[in-house]
Amino acid sequence: MRDILERTVFTVRRLEQDGIWAVEHEGEVFGHASDKEVAKAWAHRRAREVMDGGGAVRLLVQGEAF
Repeated sequence: MRDILERTVFTVRRLEQDGIWAVEHEGEVFGHASDKEVAKAWAHRRAREVMDGGGAVRLLVQGEAF
């Protein structure tokens, strides 16, 4: 039987008050950038850290569907 891991969720979104992109995780906002691709790179870096520790990750990007 397969164990279901709780996923860590990172969301890349545009901050309306600043007009910049950032990553949100459990209420913490980091990886501020004017370019969405840079913010996505921050999210991927943090996601890789979680995965390297054996965790599961879900990465959401505002305005993109997967």
